Formats: sequence, C-alpha cells, structure tokens
Amino acid sequence: MRRGVVVLVGVAVLAILAGCSGIDTALHQPLEQDPATDQIGWENGYWYDESISVTTEDGLNESEREAVLARTMARVEQIRGLEFEGNVTLEVISRDEYRNRSTGLGVSGDPWNEQVWEGLLLVGEDRQVENAFGDTFNSSVQGYYAPANDSIVIVSDSETPTIDRGTLAHELVHALQDQEGGLAGSPPTQDRQLASQSVTEGEANYVQAQYRNRCDSGRWQCLEKPPRGASGGGQATDGVFLVIYQPYATGPEFVAQVRQSGGWDAVTELYDTPPNSTEQVIHPEKYPGEQPANVTVPDRSSDEWSRFDHDPVADTVGEASIYGMLTVHGEAEVPRDEVYEYESRPSAGWAGDALVPYHNGSGDGADAAGYGYVWETRWDTERDARQFESAYRSILEGRAAERPGENVYVLPESDPYGDAFRVVRDGQRVTIVNAPSRAELSDIHSRSSG
Repeated sequence: MRRGVVVLVGVAVLAILAGCSGIDTALHQPLEQDPATDQIGWENGYWYDESISVTTEDGLNESEREAVLARTMARVEQIRGLEFEGNVTLEVISRDEYRNRSTGLGVSGDPWNEQVWEGLLLVGEDRQVENAFGDTFNSSVQGYYAPANDSIVIVSDSETPTIDRGTLAHELVHALQDQEGGLAGSPPTQDRQLASQSVTEGEANYVQAQYRNRCDSGRWQCLEKPPRGASGGGQATDGVFLVIYQPYATGPEFVAQVRQSGGWDAVTELYDTPPNSTEQVIHPEKYPGEQPANVTVPDRSSDEWSRFDHDPVADTVGEASIYGMLTVHGEAEVPRDEVYEYESRPSAGWAGDALVPYHNGSGDGADAAGYGYVWETRWDTERDARQFESAYRSILEGRAAERPGENVYVLPESDPYGDAFRVVRDGQRVTIVNAPSRAELSDIHSRSSG
C-alpha cells in the first residue's frame, strides 16, 4: 500500500537545493603514479587531489564529463573511506527535461493519503497530494541517483547544462550507500520514513559539506560556481517542501554527532539501527534512548463511517511534519537566516501520534461520499500538550466561520480545509476530529463515556 509521504528509497534518491558548481581550467596533472590495483582516492585514472581540464561555457563533452565523474568519485572515496565497487553513469539534463520525465516519484494520490496531508493542514481539498509533490520536486530537485541502473542525473538550471559539484558528490554518496545495502526497504509511517531518510540524506549532505570545505579552504582545486538559472526552488511557505526538506536540513548534524562519537563505523551502523522518529534527529540527545510512544486510536465511529482498508490503518506524522504545519500557518517562528532546525515550542515535547483517516461510502475511493480523520497526539508533559493545543486552535480560530461549541470549529466551504473540527485536550493528549459537518464529528469519533 502507498503511505503518507513520498518514498524516495528504491525509486530515486534526490538532492534538493544542494551544492555549487562551475569550471576547473587546470590541466590533467597526475600527482602520483596510477596504482596497480584500484584503491580509495583513485578512480578510473584520476586521483582525488589532481587537476583536470574542463570548460563549461559550452557544456561538458563526453571526456570532460568522465573526468569530472572520476575525480569526484575519488574525492568522495577519500572523505568517506569507502571504495566504489562498480561503475556509475552520469547524465546532465535541463529542468524542462526533468519535468517531462517526472512521474510523481511514487507519491500516492489515494484518498487515505489525501486525508493524511489534509490532516496536517498542508494540502487542502483544492489541491491533490500528487500535484503538490510534483510542483515541489519539479522546482527543487537538483539531481537524483537511480539504484535500478546505478545512474546519476544532474538537473541543470543554466542555459548551458553544467554539473553541480556538490550535487554530484551528494548523489555519489547515495551510490556508495546502495552498494553497501543502505537503500533497502522503507518504514511504514511518514515519521519513520523521514527519520530513515535523515540518515541517507544526512550522510550525503555531510560528505557534501566536507567536500565544500576542502574546496573553500584551497586544499582541493575545484569547479567554480557558474551563474544559476531561476528554478523556482522550495519556498519557506510551502509546507510540503518543509516536510520533505527536513532530512536534508537536520540529518547532517545528526550524522556529524554520530561520527564524532564513534567514527564512520558508527555512521555505517545507523543503517541497522536508524532513528525511529524525526524527534530523535531534531534532538540527537534523544537517540537512541527516547523511543516514540505507541499511540492508538479506538474506533468509536458509527455504522456509516469506517476506516480504510490500508496497511497501516494509521499514520504517524511526527515532530518534523507538525513543525512544517505550524510554520506555514504562522505558529512557529521562521529563522531570519532561513536555516531550519525544525524546533519550536509548540512542536517540541512530541511523544507520539496517530492519524486515522475515515470514509463513509461503500468503498475506500470513489464510492465514498465523505472523508474525515481522527488525529491523536501525545506529549511529554501537560505543558507541551497545552502549547500544541493553543497553536492548533489559533490556526482554526483564524479561519473559522462558526464556533458552535467550546471545542468545535467550522471552517467555511470556501476554505481549502472547509470542514468541522473538534479539539480536546486531556492531560498530555490532544485529540483532533475532522468531519464534513459538525453533526458528523460524533459519527466519526463519538465522545467516550470515561
């Protein structure tokens, strides 16, 4: 079954808004004799610390592209301490060509998935999840690695297609991860998918930063930065972008701390024992000890309403996605330097959550006449729960057309989230029920007797 967030692993591993690029005009000057056998820091005739002769004003020809790829592979080997065991191919395409090739990258548009993203107040009823992801990827992706054929595709925004050195290094890390078995499988929930991607993207961005530091310090002679065309990019107000960008933003620091404490071996071990929540990535001190709470939602729906035939029946969206929701709706402070650390008072203290979509038709899809959901969140303390509740209520209060009850909000039909909401806090638990109308709130999730 499809899940509540795009599955990148096994389809294509992306670089989003990563890197810088340009030209290296020095001649190919081997600093050492070629080794008798392949070794770390040497690939296909190039050492990691030698110069190459390429020009990018008119694009890279085949031999120049091979030189850039080989030397970058050698440099990634040198940083990561792993040897490439197979060949990797490289292609450079324009953004228009990428848009033509893009097919959603595994994002589901089924009603269950739509309710997950609507529940986060990030994709309303006026927009489909598949289209929202497509728009974000089409403007933000700088390159990707396809495990099926060991190929890297760089997306160029300039009129003359160029190779972004940072993106190439990033995607080559994914090629190493693939050969080491680090790209297999995908966890069942949105939060755990993002946490797992925080390892793969965190390591790739961390190595990319090490590469950049060597270039900026003059230790390596590197491609200069050429003019970049306007790609659109991910916007700070785009909640979908904020959610999928989290592994790239907070993953590198998480990986850096793991490496500092245990070396590259400890980073490699992360693939066997990845973080189980984005909370553990955002707050590395909580890994591995603080595991997310197992939150379940009792089914108290009427005979007219039922859960989807979906595995899992509930999604866990997690702290990163909640942060994205709060940020987009103005309830989390946006950093001035736009360096997102995914921390805010109303999203910190997350302990666990479960979002269960409902429908009231004879089938899960087109036969359903209406949709809703129950979203239960659990928090470390009552204060944390109150802070989240207050922020969430503030979002609804700013959009509501009616307040028929203390805990009930009815948004206008013209609103992308134009439904009825019930928000109830009980100690460290905040439960949100959504239905097409106020009367149907109890049909989807009746009040408990206790």
